[in-house]
Amino acid sequence: MSRLWLMAALATLLAACDQNMDVQPRYGEYSRAPLFRGSVLRRPPVNTVARDALEREKVATTKPALTPELLARGRERFGIFCSPCHGGGGDGNGIIVQRGMPRPTSYHSDRLLAADDQYFFDVITNGHGAMYSYAARVPPRDRWAIAAYIRALQLSRHASLDDVPPEERAKLESAP
Repeated sequence: MSRLWLMAALATLLAACDQNMDVQPRYGEYSRAPLFRGSVLRRPPVNTVARDALEREKVATTKPALTPELLARGRERFGIFCSPCHGGGGDGNGIIVQRGMPRPTSYHSDRLLAADDQYFFDVITNGHGAMYSYAARVPPRDRWAIAAYIRALQLSRHASLDDVPPEERAKLESAP
């Protein structure tokens, strides 16, 4: 008989637990908080680090090695995010410019030819002039890939014969 009472008490407790889990007090993100002054959203404590912030910072500060895969990824990402304004060749004459938006600086200008890769990474991250930040849209590794592809675009227009490796230069000079 005591076993029956124990099972009935346990069933009652479980039923009460389920009801409490279905109907819980909840606040909207921007609603007033009864326990705090202001919004339900609270500022994180000082010196708090997001879960993946250290890894993202490491990727953002470490320039990857230049590989064909990195350049291919940079070309793909450049075509998606950069070419509408900067154009496919980096001249600053993309489709958006042809529709009346301000013209961005050509990647082939002297100022941008002298800029380092970190400058391009920072502009993609923070924006510059009329260009807004792409930090939320383009991961750090892809920003480095785009910067590498911009360098390839610049080199394609401003390379000299001295930039070609000796074995390749011999092939070019012997060609009819």
